[in-house]
Amino acid sequence: MAHPSAFKYVLSPPHPAARPFLAIGAALVLIGLIFASWLAWIGVLFTLFCLYFFRDPERFPPARTNVLLAPADGHVTSVALAVPPSELGLGALPRWRVAIFLSVLDVHVNRMPADGTVTRIAYRHGKFVSANLDKASDENERNALAIRLEDGREIAVVQIAGLIARRILCDVKEGDHVQAGGRFGIIRFGSRTDLYLPAGVLPLVTEGQTMIGGETVIADISGDPLAEIDPLAESFEVDTEITEPEITVIDPMGEMHSIVTAPGIDTPPASPIEPEKL
Repeated sequence: MAHPSAFKYVLSPPHPAARPFLAIGAALVLIGLIFASWLAWIGVLFTLFCLYFFRDPERFPPARTNVLLAPADGHVTSVALAVPPSELGLGALPRWRVAIFLSVLDVHVNRMPADGTVTRIAYRHGKFVSANLDKASDENERNALAIRLEDGREIAVVQIAGLIARRILCDVKEGDHVQAGGRFGIIRFGSRTDLYLPAGVLPLVTEGQTMIGGETVIADISGDPLAEIDPLAESFEVDTEITEPEITVIDPMGEMHSIVTAPGIDTPPASPIEPEKL
């Protein structure tokens, strides 16, 4: 027997973006009732699909602070180092990016990963290749947001249109203060959402994991905000102490002397010294 919460999840109120599509479905039903019953059934099915697709269930962010939450429902298709979109001005150093693919069966309402302030929003037109491909981050139509966290670090969230999706909606503007788990937009009919972590922060998720927007923890950012690390840099120590080889020679008077040789240069063997004949 299905759990009551499952019905509540499926029958949750739709996002306001569903209104024009619900109106179309209602019109098909009315026209079908007058002229053709089959058209009415199409209208009913279309309306039910829109109610399901645009469902907007309540989410309950964890009480933990200093974490980044999933900005969307779906499954993780990529966890890799990547440079944030250039239009956000977050620099050219790569940082960890978590890409979440949303199928037509997932909730498509986007949610904020953390508390902070929206510093920049940049919309870029592009292609509509399948959103589960890695090149979709660079080639597809997208809406990118830069968010400054309360400790001063910055993250980026990118809404990416997919093969079917042709419309990205963003409900926030530059300067808005946002809260973790809060709604900030929606992408219609299949899409992808990328989250760029702060420099030096490692993701806690792997490819294939299922995300719940506004609830699943993607990263822990409780570390020192000043200890930003270049993710491509390798940690190593260099021993700068060089031991210079020495040789010992005996001068004609019979006294011993130590001579330091240059490293990497072979010292020719000393010529034998014959004792002075009396």
